[in-house]
Amino acid sequence: MSVRFVTRTVHAYLDYPVALALMVLPFVLGLGQSNPMALWLSVVTGVAALVLTVLTDHHLGIWRVLPYKFHLAVDLLVGVTFLAAPSLFGFSGLDAIYYWLNGAAVVAVISLSSPEEGVTA
Repeated sequence: MSVRFVTRTVHAYLDYPVALALMVLPFVLGLGQSNPMALWLSVVTGVAALVLTVLTDHHLGIWRVLPYKFHLAVDLLVGVTFLAAPSLFGFSGLDAIYYWLNGAAVVAVISLSSPEEGVTA
């Protein structure tokens, strides 16, 4: 069995709640104590993730104009950026932990994602 078990369908179902969580959790958790950017980076990323999902060519996309592989590339860029954000912006404490955990989760999901439905590598 391949380790790439996150299909396009599964990924599509993850996208909307993740975008919403990126917009809401920073307020719930009180992010921004070490740097206000810790709050707003997540919120802006959540809005962008929602737009990306709406425009992605998968079954939950509304206007399917962006290829799924492009979506995966953007997600990977977000994951790497989140992993680097604490160092780049001086986040500490919960702010840093939030970005490290989210960045690691995104990179893990992308690493486990199959670029095409039903295709495993």
